Amino acid sequence: MDLTAARRTARQLVSQMTAEEKMSQLLYESPAIERLGIHEYNWWNEACHGVARAGVATVFPQSIGMAASFDPPLVHKVAAAIAEEGRAKYNKSVAHGDRGIYKGLTFWAPNINIFRDPRWGRGQETCGEDPFLTSAIARAYIAGLQGDGDFFKAAACAKHFAAHSGPERKRHGFDAVVSPKDLHETYLPAFQKAVESGVAGIMGAYNRTNGAPCCASPALMDILRRQWGFSGYFVSDCGAIADIFEGHHSAASLTEAAAMALKAGCELNCGGAYEALTDAYEADLITDEEITAAAERLFTIRAKLGEFEPQRPFADIPYAAVCCREHKALSLRAAEETLVLLENKNNFLPLDAKCAQTIAVVGPTAMNIWSLEGNYNGHADEYITVADGVRRVFSNARVTVADGAQICDGLTSRWDGFDALSSEGAAAAEDADVTILCLGLDRTVEGEELGFDNDFTEGGDRRTMRLPKCQQELAERVCDVCDNVIVAVLCGSCVDLGDRVRSHAKAVLHAWYPGALGGLAVANVLAGVTAPSGKLPITFYRDDDPLPAMENYDMTGRTYRFMTSEPLYPFGFGLSYTTFAFADAAITEQTKDTLTCEVGVTNTGSRAGRAVVQCYAKFTDSRTVTPNCQLCAIASVDLQPGEHKPVRLTVDRFWLKAVLPDGTRTDPDGGVTLFFGDGQPGKDSARISL
Repeated sequence: MDLTAARRTARQLVSQMTAEEKMSQLLYESPAIERLGIHEYNWWNEACHGVARAGVATVFPQSIGMAASFDPPLVHKVAAAIAEEGRAKYNKSVAHGDRGIYKGLTFWAPNINIFRDPRWGRGQETCGEDPFLTSAIARAYIAGLQGDGDFFKAAACAKHFAAHSGPERKRHGFDAVVSPKDLHETYLPAFQKAVESGVAGIMGAYNRTNGAPCCASPALMDILRRQWGFSGYFVSDCGAIADIFEGHHSAASLTEAAAMALKAGCELNCGGAYEALTDAYEADLITDEEITAAAERLFTIRAKLGEFEPQRPFADIPYAAVCCREHKALSLRAAEETLVLLENKNNFLPLDAKCAQTIAVVGPTAMNIWSLEGNYNGHADEYITVADGVRRVFSNARVTVADGAQICDGLTSRWDGFDALSSEGAAAAEDADVTILCLGLDRTVEGEELGFDNDFTEGGDRRTMRLPKCQQELAERVCDVCDNVIVAVLCGSCVDLGDRVRSHAKAVLHAWYPGALGGLAVANVLAGVTAPSGKLPITFYRDDDPLPAMENYDMTGRTYRFMTSEPLYPFGFGLSYTTFAFADAAITEQTKDTLTCEVGVTNTGSRAGRAVVQCYAKFTDSRTVTPNCQLCAIASVDLQPGEHKPVRLTVDRFWLKAVLPDGTRTDPDGGVTLFFGDGQPGKDSARISL
């Protein structure tokens, strides 16, 4: 069914409804209209990295990890698998008469907010700090989830429009003040590219942007609808319309808040505020035409999902697709591609099994399932923790496991134990040839609007780049008693291990929240079964680096594009077990909108590996401040030792524009140079001057 036919179906259905019936359909819990043969429908479903909150499903690596793969084709496959499982679960839910929450086909993902501040607890749900990388990963996810057939296999929804990235504690009443330059250069591009990719939905943020609540902002809606031509549906974040009245005090009543949102262009309310639309209608605050237009947009999406077809599309997808062997294999592959090797002194990794007869796996994430899952997750039917993975892969070694610490100080009662175990960790480590020190976090301390504060977290946001004190103590004690320490960190943002641990550790592997089989992925990389290829989608800062206040949305000093200090590890960084050389960069084709480039890549090391080719643009403009550099294309290639291949990359000229103070994109007046390599521009980069 094409869009025209879907709109025709929607108009035909909506034309038969009363005003009250139409308004009832603007709530996420849309009731049945039996006389028209319309079933109830619950719009709220989640699929950040797998079908979430609806029981068993394949749990893929968290979004920030998938971004670290720098591999949009992989993300496309993951999203297609998620859609397959979503349809399988939907088919059976409908067959059993269950049309409740988390059972529908409208998934409120991906989160494409810019991870501008590494302390933000929800940064794990994003695709990182860079607008291009976020756009590339998001477009792949949207295309994979929605499919390319006549009907949507599932409907994606990009969130949270527009400038939204903490602080969590203040989000219901916070005003993100953003300059036109930052808005159009950093915060909006991923949404614009999502619209160009045909995303079905956009979710508005909780906060205000430049004084106007995001779910009722005429300025943002003008950009979205008029300038970009978005024709899908707009949904509020959950409770955000009530916030217009209760948190932002931008309306005198809930009725007025509901009317403001609807008139601005928010068709769907996650929450109960649109129950007040009846009063708004009776008070002539909204019109029947506005109600009708909103209902038609929503029913267009439901028609594109095939809900009203005599034979529902994709009805033949069996429940056996859920957690099937193929999806688990894809989850493992994705986890392996997300792992970022930060340190590998004297090529200590891959670990020689002959030199590791006894292995200690120590730390609070060694056996922690939550540190595999992240947040917005389903439940897998099988989990492999790091300890499990090490036992499987190093099957001939004697493996000792110890907690050594809890995730964060004070989260358990002393009567429960598990709060002073660094001596246990040290005991396991001192008798081992090698200690795999498993540190990191989970959703109890890093996530969305957590209801407590302590020395480490403030409502889900981090106060520091260092680990909680109990983990730092464990790490230092382990380093005191074991010479060969490998650190594996599972969490959603950057971590500064401190000079003592970082200088002692033979290797450091950042694993993000790697999904249900992530422990096997970690073990496979440590053993050299697979080679690391992940790259950092965010800058890693030192703990004492001065960061602007989280409330400050100015991009000055933030991310690799505008920072002035030296990072702990730069955006785009990640070691391999081999080395690559890049040469002979050239433009092979040009159009009005794109450049097709080719660069030669050679594996100059002794092991097979995957080269992640990154293209950065550097340009200057006398009229404005330009980024230090801007990622503008990526591609991957697998190479055997000594092998050489040409790699083709397509550069969208959109990313080669300077953004003026008024937000206008224009060709820079200082020229553009493209750099090709496995990280940010350096002396070994191949380059093209435009």
